[in-house]
Amino acid sequence: MLIAADKFKGSLTAVEVAEHVTAGLRRVVPELDVAAVPVADGGDGTTAAALAAGFTRHEARVTGPTGEPVTATFALREDGTAVVEMAEASGLQHLPKGVFAPLTATTYGTGELLLAALDAGATSIVFGVGGSATTDGGAGMLSALGARFLDADGAPVGPGGGGLRELATADLSGLDARLARTEIVLASDVDNPLTGPKGAPAVYGPQKGASPEDVAVLDGALAHFAEVLERVVGSKAAEHALAPGAGAAGGIGYGALVGLDAAFRPGIDVMLDVLGFAPALARATFVITGEGSLDEQTLHGKAPAGVAAAARAAGIDVVAVCGRLQLSQEALSGAGIQRAYALTDLESDPARSMAEAGPLLERSAELLARDFLV
Repeated sequence: MLIAADKFKGSLTAVEVAEHVTAGLRRVVPELDVAAVPVADGGDGTTAAALAAGFTRHEARVTGPTGEPVTATFALREDGTAVVEMAEASGLQHLPKGVFAPLTATTYGTGELLLAALDAGATSIVFGVGGSATTDGGAGMLSALGARFLDADGAPVGPGGGGLRELATADLSGLDARLARTEIVLASDVDNPLTGPKGAPAVYGPQKGASPEDVAVLDGALAHFAEVLERVVGSKAAEHALAPGAGAAGGIGYGALVGLDAAFRPGIDVMLDVLGFAPALARATFVITGEGSLDEQTLHGKAPAGVAAAARAAGIDVVAVCGRLQLSQEALSGAGIQRAYALTDLESDPARSMAEAGPLLERSAELLARDFLV
């Protein structure tokens, strides 16, 4: 039995999900052979999944999205592979409760976190992006790595996407030389372009406190950012602005593609490779996956869909556990998931379901075991 589930956001980490599912299964089948590979899709929780897979924990003091210092974690393996999660430095969790900064939040700390990984010996970096408080196109990140973004007076532009309105010139020549020798993979479940109706400001800006007026400002500022970079690095700046993943995490995907020569890959594909999922799957006869909410987004590159696709290709049955289920049985079957067990089937009050997620998940696992293992 292989448990390969993502976190239940706001309730349980991926490791805790596996622990509770295991406990429930073994109440029904005490001698059951269970293995766990906690998974993530590049968003928040990615570093935790890498640490659970045996990576070494490292911490760095970096600049948070509003300029206050925060402690951020990254994961490093002996072979030089690092997992860096931008939300650790520039995520929504670092904003004062209920206070957003849509125009000024910066990814500078993410750049500092990448530097810390290089200093620790990273030779390849899985750069997970998601859960950001920012919409600055990665300009802050690139600044921390040695780039310069100046206004007409030759002074650095202000922080955040709003500051890019004043951008007159850009200089990427000062980027840390180690970056050119480092393989960087942009891991994301988002394939949005940088700007436009499906771009970072329009689609994700409101989640970060952006008003309709702010969205318009940010969209124009990021478009201007791309135009200035085109003068510096050529046509690839415009091409990358339209590329899948450019709009990830407030456009930090764009900064990684243009400035760091990163390669975009769906986050779950990258993480399954890094976390050693294939060898674990080869030993499995049954797979349990899941996440907090199984919904339409799950079908577009989220962890359970990636796990189910790999298991189905190997001819292995898959069921899922989740906090809430918003997919039809037809949609589940199409994704390769035979059945899903939702906590809300046991506790209809969403608040209580989240608060009691662990015990409820164990009960769900008992039901699963009776249905499939007895």
